[in-house]
Amino acid sequence: MPNQIRAMIVDDSAVVRKFLSQTLTAGGIQVVASAPDPIFAWERMDIDRPDVLLLDVEMPRMDGITFLRKIMAERPMPVVMCSTLTTKGAETTLQALAAGAVSFVTKPTERVKDFLEGGANNIVAAVKAAAQANVRALPARPAAMAAAKKLVPACAMAQTSDRVIAIGISTGGVQSIERVLTKLPRTLPGIVIVQHMPEKFTASFAERLNTLCNIDVSEAKHGDRVINGQALIAPGGRHIRLARSGAQYMIEVVDGPAINHHKPSVDVLFRSVAQCAGRNAVGVIMTGMGDDGARGLREMKEAGAVTAAQDEASSVVFGMPKEAIKLGAADTVLSLDDIGAWLQSKDA
Repeated sequence: MPNQIRAMIVDDSAVVRKFLSQTLTAGGIQVVASAPDPIFAWERMDIDRPDVLLLDVEMPRMDGITFLRKIMAERPMPVVMCSTLTTKGAETTLQALAAGAVSFVTKPTERVKDFLEGGANNIVAAVKAAAQANVRALPARPAAMAAAKKLVPACAMAQTSDRVIAIGISTGGVQSIERVLTKLPRTLPGIVIVQHMPEKFTASFAERLNTLCNIDVSEAKHGDRVINGQALIAPGGRHIRLARSGAQYMIEVVDGPAINHHKPSVDVLFRSVAQCAGRNAVGVIMTGMGDDGARGLREMKEAGAVTAAQDEASSVVFGMPKEAIKLGAADTVLSLDDIGAWLQSKDA
């Protein structure tokens, strides 16, 4: 099979390596090598360079994050991280995504064998999605970025705005949304974001962004007001909708089935924004696999909102933006580095 994806597995557990290898092979992916730690993996890459690396976080001799940074600096390639479903695992995974990993799969701390068997489709899908990733589009983190945001007096919080910005993003989103949000001033209208992530990860993601941005960033809670100078991120495992109470926008956090295979779903947010905000909204769809958000963005445009999609060159995976563009949902197509300035121009 000339177009078969070539994968390498790096995990210190022989059981995990075996089941991952069987799972990927059954999914039509060629496993060119597996290694118990990064040192062996690095040596093997000289012989068999994979299309995708499936990398564990905690390993002997060199941890996965250190190895990932070495790979992205010297041999950039799509990397899928394996992480545990714990708070510590969530924080480490966010470090990995910020360091250049395309995506991640989660595993429990117990009964790993049962999980791998039950989660085979997710693992195969993650590797296939990573193989399509444009790693050159992963934004480098500015060296001069401060480790903590500037302290702003509480009295500087802006008043409620009648306008709202809605953003949908998936694969490649951790670094990309950071690149956008760190450029935004506190005077911008409130922002509501759906980033495809599971439970426990979005809270850590929001906390990390909050230390880097001038605007306030937090995980959305039911009843939160959408106000200037603040970004609210949909909690993993829940949908969010925009609602209106008089002159104020509010957030509804709701349960329900996955939409377009995702919960939270970008389409759920965008459609609610179209209904509640109409021409007072701005919508942006960014890097990600699949088509979640494309139809919702079109509904926003039809309701009078101003809309944009990220371009192919700067997208890690040109799936969601591509589908939105095909539907005519985007007024304009922008590179990642132009999105922040464009959002500010819409507020002028």
